[in-house]
Amino acid sequence: MIAVEEALARVFALCRPLGTETVPLAQAAGRVLAEPARARRDQPPFAAAAMDGYAVAGAVAPGQVLRVIGEAGAGHAFDAALGPGEAVRIFTGAPVPEGATRIVIQEDVTRAGDRITLGDDLDPAAHVRPAGGDFRAGDALSAPRRLRPVDLALLAAMNLPQIRVSRRPVVAIIATGDELVMPGENPRPDQIVASNSLALKALVEAEGAEARLLPIARDEAAHLRAVLELARGADAIVTTGGASVGDHDLVAPVSRELGAEPAFWRIAMRPGKPLMAGRLFDALMLGLPGNPVSSIVCAHLFLLPALRAMLGLGAWPAPTRAGVLAEPVPANGPRAHYMRARLEPGGVIRPFARQDSSLMTVLAEADALLVRPVGDPARPEGHPVRYIPL
Repeated sequence: MIAVEEALARVFALCRPLGTETVPLAQAAGRVLAEPARARRDQPPFAAAAMDGYAVAGAVAPGQVLRVIGEAGAGHAFDAALGPGEAVRIFTGAPVPEGATRIVIQEDVTRAGDRITLGDDLDPAAHVRPAGGDFRAGDALSAPRRLRPVDLALLAAMNLPQIRVSRRPVVAIIATGDELVMPGENPRPDQIVASNSLALKALVEAEGAEARLLPIARDEAAHLRAVLELARGADAIVTTGGASVGDHDLVAPVSRELGAEPAFWRIAMRPGKPLMAGRLFDALMLGLPGNPVSSIVCAHLFLLPALRAMLGLGAWPAPTRAGVLAEPVPANGPRAHYMRARLEPGGVIRPFARQDSSLMTVLAEADALLVRPVGDPARPEGHPVRYIPL
């Protein structure tokens, strides 16, 4: 068995960067920006009013009377120059007229007809946003980054109708085993309903990949070979089950017959020891355990980081956060343990009492995996720990 960290490093070594594509900005949410996006114009493109009030030219004094010669609103500039003794009624976001040096806010003004009188206690601020005060033409939004709503707003303000993003990884998902039927079918008494594939599909799609659910591969070499052939063209091939050493565990030998280049098999972790990785058909291949809990935990630790690496977001482990134990935990053994746990207020984390890897109900209730390193000693309540949010 190899350590989790070594296994993940080998998975990253198997990943290949994807190409890029251009997409409309309206379809770019959640995509990964592949190259810096440069602004086509300044923002704001003109000196703009930061408050409602009156644009004035030169120095002003309390009690001064000025003549109002026009009005400027957002999208409606005042197209003449402003001189001493004159004012232009102006609204937030409007272009500041030529010659104006400041905005006197409307709270500091009394108006009668086309005359305004300035108050006794003038706000000293100019209330003018300078042209290019946010960004200049040519300024860039850095890449790579997963595009958030605020990033889309910035790119739109930069006047970029389309952007270059990383292509979505295509992930072929194959469940294996004679015991499996799809949800909605009528299983025999000795069969169970396949659940891994739907969980993995949801996970990879949430990460920004495209999932392809392939038929369940039966425990026959010819059938498994035929289903694996359907995965050609994918960027990642993920199997569940059949990765151990039993008589019906065919993923390793059949994939080798098809030209797979194995990188490792078996990891010092629980749940999820029987995990294999390699390359098949020029794609990353991960053979996940058939146990649903083990499969999902391994997906969080290996598959999702691999997809992020393919998207250009860097080769990083699953992100962890700091917490403190809600109760004591016993010493951990020779395998890293990813304990299903529940988060409580104040960064407190409480592992579930039942950690059997067959219990999907426990995983469904969990919102974190408490990370117990190899050989970690018994820890008391309140001890600092790391966890992976789910």
